[in-house]
Amino acid sequence: MKPRVPTLAPIFRSDTQARMLAALYLHPNREYRATELAKEAEVSLPTILRDIDRLAESGYIVERTSGRNRYLTVNVDHPIFESLASVLRYAYGPLAVLPGILATIPGVDEAYVFGSWAARYHGITGADPDDIDVVAVGNAERMKIYEAASEATTVLGREVNIRTVSTEDWQHATDLFIKTVKEGPLVSIHSDLGAE
Repeated sequence: MKPRVPTLAPIFRSDTQARMLAALYLHPNREYRATELAKEAEVSLPTILRDIDRLAESGYIVERTSGRNRYLTVNVDHPIFESLASVLRYAYGPLAVLPGILATIPGVDEAYVFGSWAARYHGITGADPDDIDVVAVGNAERMKIYEAASEATTVLGREVNIRTVSTEDWQHATDLFIKTVKEGPLVSIHSDLGAE
């Protein structure tokens, strides 16, 4: 299958490459196994290995091996680390940053990005998204959601709006807002949500 050309940041070769880079660059202190990066990018291990090899050879990432495992970290000393991290944070940051933030909130069972950012992520062309719209499903405290939105806004450098809906309302979609959101493009925020 041919990799999809990214609509969020068409300067990258593919969405796969950009998602992998976002995981590395937006968590510079974390060491990833190649299999974890494949999961982050939602592709098979052989697909991601070509990108890993190119990035390691050119000095963008640092790798070490232990047995059969390859452990990878971003090279924070690379001359364009900060610049590339800024681009990745802007374009792909929501999927690299929001899971960690929302996983700390009790009562969030699942969450999705919707609206213009989700549309661009799915390849629907249009204007660059001004903000990030998120729906959090569950029974989280509103103050915790507000704090999470504020933190995400600071980290991502653009406004993050998080709206909560109950699990029952989400499942039955009786509310016009929920119907509209579910009919449009959605991007699942993967994390350990609901694992209390």
